[in-house]
Amino acid sequence: MTSSSHEMRAMGSSKRRADTGISHSIMVGTCRLRFDAPKVMGIVNVTPDSFSGDGIVHDASRAILRGKAMFDAGADLVDVGGESTRPGAEPVPVEVETLRTTGVVEALSVHRPGRVSIDTFKPEVAERALFAGATTVNDVTGLRDPRMISVVAEHDASVIIMHMKGEPRTMQVRPRYKDVVAEVASFLMDRVDAAEAAGVSPGRIMVDPGIGFGKTLDHNLEIIARLREFKAIGKPIVIGVSRKAFIGKLTDLPPEERVEGSLAAAVLAVRNGADVVRVHDVPETVRALKVAAPILSRQRTRGVH
Repeated sequence: MTSSSHEMRAMGSSKRRADTGISHSIMVGTCRLRFDAPKVMGIVNVTPDSFSGDGIVHDASRAILRGKAMFDAGADLVDVGGESTRPGAEPVPVEVETLRTTGVVEALSVHRPGRVSIDTFKPEVAERALFAGATTVNDVTGLRDPRMISVVAEHDASVIIMHMKGEPRTMQVRPRYKDVVAEVASFLMDRVDAAEAAGVSPGRIMVDPGIGFGKTLDHNLEIIARLREFKAIGKPIVIGVSRKAFIGKLTDLPPEERVEGSLAAAVLAVRNGADVVRVHDVPETVRALKVAAPILSRQRTRGVH
């Protein structure tokens, strides 16, 4: 099926709507997050092996301080993760991941109620985080575990449904697509349908095409260039480009020196339709979008894409 036929399928459903340029929103907890301007999600990695070099482990207080600083710098959401999903990463036991994340989630939820997300694909970890105050589940496996769908639905949580080809240990082993945008969009539409059919609130779902998760450099660039096609799904689009390997391949720089490349990719992603950018460098991203967003808004008003 071609990309255009995927768009037609999506726009033909009563559950979907094409991008009209009208501000839309999503519920996170009891808060309504409006996308009249792009939102920033900060990343707090409570892990020893984060690809980005910013992992924190065995020191919850540092992770909490980092999350609070992100909120104070303008982050709209903060995403807490206790297991690395970098290529080749080994699984972490549920008990370890829960221990790493629960206290951090609880403290940040007190600091900024309703704005904390748990980055996990394990239902048990997600449920503990939701009881601790998280309101959003960021699942890199796209809710492929039916138990995760049940957890999200039972807690009336928000969810980010992401595409990943395979699993972290194998996802970068010769990933292939006939049309990466069409195939990723089809996967996301199917998972959205499954989530809604199982009781997840349609107004609490976001989608993420999964930059770097089972994609080559060309795949990543193609997705960002054609990001607006994902608007046909009818859900807010989250994009994670921060410090990722494709930026390193383009700039020949290590993760901690990819700030400028990350900002460029984030601004272009927003221009092409992203509603939320998930980033390590919150202050820099917030400042960049304060300049870019009003310019892009004027372009959209004039029908310039």
